[in-house]
Amino acid sequence: MRALYKPDAGPGLTMTDRPVPEPTEDEVLIRVLRTGICGTDLHIQRWDDWAASAVTAPLVPGHEFFGEVVEVGAAVRDVGIGDLVSGEGHIVCGTCRNCRAGRRQMCIRTKGLGVQRDGAFAEYLTLPGTNVWVHHGPVEPEVGALFDPLGNAVHTALAFPLVGEDVVVAGCGPIGLMAIAVARHAGARFVVGTDVSPNRLRMAERMGADLGVDVRGDGVAALRAAQGRLGMREGFDVGFEMSGAPTALPALVENMNHGGRIAMLGLPSGPIAVDWGKVVTHMLTVKGIYGREMFETWQAMSSMLQTSAVLRDRIGSIVSARYPARDWEAAFAAAASADGGKVVIDWTEH
Repeated sequence: MRALYKPDAGPGLTMTDRPVPEPTEDEVLIRVLRTGICGTDLHIQRWDDWAASAVTAPLVPGHEFFGEVVEVGAAVRDVGIGDLVSGEGHIVCGTCRNCRAGRRQMCIRTKGLGVQRDGAFAEYLTLPGTNVWVHHGPVEPEVGALFDPLGNAVHTALAFPLVGEDVVVAGCGPIGLMAIAVARHAGARFVVGTDVSPNRLRMAERMGADLGVDVRGDGVAALRAAQGRLGMREGFDVGFEMSGAPTALPALVENMNHGGRIAMLGLPSGPIAVDWGKVVTHMLTVKGIYGREMFETWQAMSSMLQTSAVLRDRIGSIVSARYPARDWEAAFAAAASADGGKVVIDWTEH
């Protein structure tokens, strides 16, 4: 089979032939139709400090995918040959305290698809049957490949109640854009997106944001001005920090209402100077978000897409480019530009 492969620790990937993996009795074999390129994959390609510390090479990377089940292990239940599927890429131990309590997303021994085991940048992959999400209704292949990052957006957006609340989303990359669409779907009053890319700010408004705010200058002042433009009087109720930028969380803290709540998905690239006194005196809540709740988030996002054509269209429009697998280098370059939406690789084109 064709696969993007990292043969050893170091920069770069190569398209090569690899053996088709064989599923164990509790796994399924999936023919990959589409894969999405994630920031994690760019780290692995560049082989930066994070990749060197977290990734096990040799490796086939990739964890965002949509495919068809072609083989089912004897111990697998509720997944059948021919099912169209996406997959939860966090593979858990099942025996730690959190796993036993049903909090599998908090497993202390999680292994990542495409990080610590071979992943989805290939024509076939294996996955435990318990990690497979079967699409029981129609779904576009490109949208199916977005279920992993969409789950991040839904997990973040639904961390706090949103009906009637004023929401600010810091970082309008693909996951931030999806979070804007979800917040609008879930009943927020005002939704504001911030970024340093004018193109992504325009995309934010197409996703349903009332304003896209350029924070290349003074982000604190820009958000205060946005509140004035919208007629807000008491600050934002809910913030999503999706960027990891060192200035984003402090700008949110300065613009939250007393009792405001911040869900933080973006991984900081370095230390962040936050006014913790204001966090205390303004009684703010800051909640870390990682991955998806297993499998409540998956149920929620499937249900929302099933019941809202507007949300389906908005999420589908996040895909800004699709490349055949042979053009994977151009696909990675487009994803690394950080100026558009989601880039998808099509494994059915030769």
